[in-house]
Amino acid sequence: MNILNEYSQINEVAIRSPLSSFIDDEKLLSEWEALRYHSKPDFKKAINEYRYFRSLLTDDGMEVIDLPPSNNLTLDSIYTRDSILLCEKGLILCNMGRASRTPEAIENFKTLSSRGYEIAGQIKAPGTLEGGDFIWIDNKHAAVGLGPRTNAEGIRQLKEILGPNVDLHIVNLPDPDHPDDVLHLMSIISPLDKDLALIYKPFIPKTFIKWLSNLGIQFVEVSNSEYPLMGCNVLATSPRSIIMLEQLPQVQFELEKAGCKIRSYKGIEISRKGEGGPTCLTRPLKRI
Repeated sequence: MNILNEYSQINEVAIRSPLSSFIDDEKLLSEWEALRYHSKPDFKKAINEYRYFRSLLTDDGMEVIDLPPSNNLTLDSIYTRDSILLCEKGLILCNMGRASRTPEAIENFKTLSSRGYEIAGQIKAPGTLEGGDFIWIDNKHAAVGLGPRTNAEGIRQLKEILGPNVDLHIVNLPDPDHPDDVLHLMSIISPLDKDLALIYKPFIPKTFIKWLSNLGIQFVEVSNSEYPLMGCNVLATSPRSIIMLEQLPQVQFELEKAGCKIRSYKGIEISRKGEGGPTCLTRPLKRI
């Protein structure tokens, strides 16, 4: 049975490498500014960073599905979490809040359908929904961020697909500095275990804190100094086994104090320049 949460052991994951997303220097040069990357990623360095990041996944024994390139996709397609959600009935194809990313869901599903995955539902315009705005707490509880990439109509459609047995908590997200910038729910919370989550408290509504606390979840807090460095974006590959970006000493110290095992990757080219951390780079498909 596929367990619906963000911390159980990942058994299968879909990713897309720079070779299939960045493609080459010409594509990087033509897109990075329009997509509001901080600077142009170095293609060769990105490949090396990603090779090491992928090895962290395979070292855990998970099956890695390498998604192919497509002429329909932008540099952002390296961030595979956003286009698809999972539920008990199958995959939910998202209608992305950033228009340039709209083709990703169908392109990624082409690969996943060949492996037996079926569509449980699809978010349709004018609804928008991105995978970075959704987390499973357990099979009966989930949260979704209402913000720049996921709108009320998208959430309404999501509720219909999930059905009445899922308690879906809506989290009002703050506006980003620029309308094209990304601020997902997973920018401010990363579940680590059934009773532990990493959070950036200044951006989390008190009602969400209370809801999580009532489910027995305790918190590790990210500092103001490390939050802008994507300190809150960490990937649990199994309970309290964490992949995170390098150069976050305060976050690492607090996580280790909470009993977490940490592995880190450099991520300047594949994460920091495009604002997509380890959760963004991965679409876990099966947790056991």
